[in-house]
Amino acid sequence: MKIFTGSANPALAERIASYVGVELGQVDIRRFPEGETHVKYLENVRGKDVFIVQPICSPPNENLMELLIMIDTASRASSARITAVLPFFGYARQDRKDQPRVPITAKLVANLLVAAGADRVLGMDFHSQQIQGFFDIPVDHLYAMPVMVRHLKTLGLRDPVVVSPDSGGVKMAIEYARTLDAGFALGAKCRRGATEVEAMNIVGEVDGRTAIMVDDMISTAGTMSQAAKMLKDRGAGDIYAVASHCMIGEQGVARLKDSPIKALITTDTIPLKTEWDYPITVLTVAELLGEAVMRIHENRSVSSLFKP
Repeated sequence: MKIFTGSANPALAERIASYVGVELGQVDIRRFPEGETHVKYLENVRGKDVFIVQPICSPPNENLMELLIMIDTASRASSARITAVLPFFGYARQDRKDQPRVPITAKLVANLLVAAGADRVLGMDFHSQQIQGFFDIPVDHLYAMPVMVRHLKTLGLRDPVVVSPDSGGVKMAIEYARTLDAGFALGAKCRRGATEVEAMNIVGEVDGRTAIMVDDMISTAGTMSQAAKMLKDRGAGDIYAVASHCMIGEQGVARLKDSPIKALITTDTIPLKTEWDYPITVLTVAELLGEAVMRIHENRSVSSLFKP
């Protein structure tokens, strides 16, 4: 087995390799003067089971191209099998044609990974589960929920209710509610654009309860902050935001500060590039991904890892 990492999140790759018990592979990644990416593996990968850890996060175009070149390089170096480990699958929000003359970039990225030479994909919390079907190679799709639930249970939350800020996250929220033995509520929203939510309504009993809003990703915090204000108006107590992937920026942090959300709980699938003046708890998914890497390498079942 060989585990390599691109430039997107080397800290997570280090933790995965440490859990697996192997040294992180040596690879030289550099840029030509005009910006083209050059990749060279500094150790033999012929006949090896290669795992390349690279979330397609900001800057997504750079990190995606780097991943494709790393896969192609490993393929041309006669690797036995190449697994693209995608803690975060970028371009996943564009997974259908909901307007005329728009792309389905999630399918495009899946095609690119297969064309580059990936033999299988290990991902976490895709924006929609049907993205697994966009690939013509095996996909192991993990969830950050076991890591989140373990942490939430240590907080001693009083009479919790799990809230899905939109209809797309209903299944995930129901699983959280079932595992935490909590209630369930749903937020119905009307989106004005990529960063603005026009209207919202909450369906469910939240009065006097601790609200846990769960979503797969958070960036501008428009949906979360508006849902939190509505929850507070409905009488909710403490409010927590839980998101598997955190792409938060200045606008998002400003909205969180201006909202009744007590804290944000997320994972290290995407590195936080800035220390924000706001309570953000970052949980590691290295053990979960590392266990999946070992089981894939040894051709053992991964299905038990899908359970909380």
